[in-house]
Order: sequence, then C-alpha cells, then structure tokens
Amino acid sequence: MARFGLASAVTAALLLAQSLSFWLATAHGQDFYEGRKTLLQWAGSTEEGGPPGWDEPLSSDRPDFVETSVTVGRGIRQLEMGYTYFLDDDGVTRTTAHSFPEFLLRVGVWADWLELRAGWNYSSSKQNFDPLTRSISGSEDLYLGIKFGLTGQDGILPEMSLVTQMTVPTGHPALTGGKVLPGMNWLYGWDITEFVSFAGSTQANLAIDDLAGDEFLEFAQAFTFGFTLTEKLGAYTEWFMITPAGAEITPTEHYLDGGFTYKVSNDLQLDIRIGKGISGASDDLFAGTGAVVRW
Repeated sequence: MARFGLASAVTAALLLAQSLSFWLATAHGQDFYEGRKTLLQWAGSTEEGGPPGWDEPLSSDRPDFVETSVTVGRGIRQLEMGYTYFLDDDGVTRTTAHSFPEFLLRVGVWADWLELRAGWNYSSSKQNFDPLTRSISGSEDLYLGIKFGLTGQDGILPEMSLVTQMTVPTGHPALTGGKVLPGMNWLYGWDITEFVSFAGSTQANLAIDDLAGDEFLEFAQAFTFGFTLTEKLGAYTEWFMITPAGAEITPTEHYLDGGFTYKVSNDLQLDIRIGKGISGASDDLFAGTGAVVRW
C-alpha cells in the first residue's frame, strides 16, 4: 500500500502541475505566464513581487511554523533541514522526542510562481510510565506539495501563496497515517517597515484519530512577527495553534515560540529556535536548530 500510495501521489502532483501549465499557456500564451513572477496581480497594482533573486538573500520556510509566502523561483533548488527536541511531562507520563533531518526540498519549475516540494523526516520518541518505558523510532510519512506564488504585496494588500499538499503512507507502522492525507496551506505576509514584517498561515489537513483510527480535519492557524536586526541577523516571535474537527481524543494545542536566523551568505542560512506549549494538551518545550542552502 505504501508503494502504491507514493507512486499515485507523485503521479498526481506531476499531472496537476503539467495540467495547470498547459491550461495557462493555452489561455494566455506560453510566454505570458512563464515570464511572470506571481500567478496573479492585485487590480491596478504595478508591484509584481515574486521570489528573491540570486543577488538577494534566500527566503526559507523554516524555522518558524509560518512558511514563507514566496516560491523559490524558476530553476532554483533549495534544501531546508534541521533537528528538533521535544519534551512533555504531564505528571504521569514523561515523553521526550527527537526529530531529524526535517528535509524539505523545494524546486522551482516552469515559472517563478510554481514550486514542487518534497519532505522527509525521521523521529525517535521515548515515553516513561514509571517504571515502564515505551520507545518508537522510524521514518515518518513522505510529504509532497505544490506551491503557487499568487500575489506580491501592494500597500495593505498582502503577498500571498497557496500550497496544495499531502502525506503518503511510507512511514514506520507506528507513525504512518496509513493512507494519502491531503491538505492546503494559505500563506500571507506584509513588510511593515524595513525592519519589521508580519505574516500568517491558515491551513487544513486530513488526519487520523489515534484512538478510533477515523479521519478528521485538522486546522492550523499561525501569526508571526519577523525582525531584521542586522544585515545578517534576523529574529522572529510567533503564536500558532493546531485544532481538530471531529476527532475523539486529539486535543487543541497552542504554542509560543521564537528564534534567530543568520545568513552566512545569500545562499546559506542557519537558524535556532525555542518554544513552549501554552495549553494543557501541548508539549511543554521544543527547541532546535537547522540550515538552508540554495543552488
């Protein structure tokens, strides 16, 4: 089932991108959309926006929960990776977990506004129910997505992109969803000043209830402030929540987190982050580090 799901998902993603490209080229001509930085443009706007050029610093989806509202750009490949440590102690059970390498490969194809995405991760967790211990380690389900750069910012009108995404059942038996789970992520952001930006994401993904094994819709909402501290050093602070609709035991979780990014060069970025849960069902603490490289 895992092999069938993976092949079907990859084929569907490629067919969707190819069909969209053909439809747009037929509707307005190949050169019209192929030469655009964003798929759409605000009415009356002269601001095209779009991905950063080679002479500008890269724009990454990590380390915050809110992903960037721009694509990487045509012909560009960007690999994002990292490690995260999690801790949760409810007084009865103490859980520690490690997440790595958090790979996300982003590839710009056909036009600056179109991006193909693939992600893979491995996790290891240990639960202590004194005096018992339960450990699980293994690969998580493969992530696939297509990102569309929709608009650039024009005054109060935001820069936006849309990600159609899915996970496919390739993971460890204890970590897999067991089926293809689709979802969507709407991203939007504003540069408020030269030093401060504001962004958000609204997403919905199909998920599996741990108790009943039934499908439910999982919503996630996040807002983040970004700060340019120096030419190379950036920072962010963020709130996000994950809430279910129709799950029997999956609770709503709220988090606050923050971190720093350091641009070694336009094509290499390092990051660190730390966060904590602010609701009873959330993990108590998470912290991590990572890197992004563009070529």
